[in-house]
This record gives sequence, C-alpha cells and structure tokens, in this order.
Amino acid sequence: MECFLPWVEPMEKPWDLRKRFILFAVSVIRFCRTLPHTSEASEIASQLRRAGSSFGAHHAAASRPKSDRDYVNKVSGGIEEGDEALYWLDVLVGADIVSADAIIELRDEADQLVRILVASRGIAKARIREQQARQKR
Repeated sequence: MECFLPWVEPMEKPWDLRKRFILFAVSVIRFCRTLPHTSEASEIASQLRRAGSSFGAHHAAASRPKSDRDYVNKVSGGIEEGDEALYWLDVLVGADIVSADAIIELRDEADQLVRILVASRGIAKARIREQQARQKR
C-alpha cells in the first residue's frame, strides 16, 4: 500500500490500529484520485471512499463502548464496511477499470483489517457468553 502519512514509512504497518485504519482510509482516497474520470469509476470510487473511511470510523467508535454488546455491534458495522470496501475493489477489477495488480495491497490490507475485527468480535462474544453463564449459576 502506498504510504501517504508522515508517521509511517512506506510498506511499514503501524501497530496502533487507529493509525492503521487512518492509513487505509487515506490510501483509499488517494487511490480513488487515480481512477479514470468516467461515470462508472466515479460512482464506484464514491462508494469505495465511503466504505473505506467508515471502516475505521466504526473501529474508533468501538474503542469507547458502553458494554461488550455495544462493542460487538460497532465492530460488526466495521466488518460490514470492510467487506463492502473489498467488494468495490473487486468490482473495479471486474469492470476492467483497474488491473488486479493495482488493488493487491489495498485489498490485502482491507482483508487483514477485517480479519482483526472478526477476531476481536469473537473474543467479545465469548466474554459475553462467559458472563451469561456466570449469571445463570
């Protein structure tokens, strides 16, 4: 993924997930600027920018949950947005607007971030189940 943020060296991923989501959103925005100026590309770019930036916004909202259930809900929204960003990247390739090579790094990063959120949601769900089991005793 081409790096556009001053605190990250090219191809170096920050450990701070907040920074990583910001890097992804900025990279998506900059990538969309390189797309052809056609109505199809513009429409897809708009959807991709929205999903790519909302992805991290859900993660940010989840960092201050009211409860584990609230956390699961907010992270689930982030997973949906990440999946949508992946979808629009694939549509760009399928419509022959960009080559598969052009999205490899963005697609890989989106997939990794979705996987992180899925794992995090799984841990929170397990914690909820444990709390429910303790309450039944």
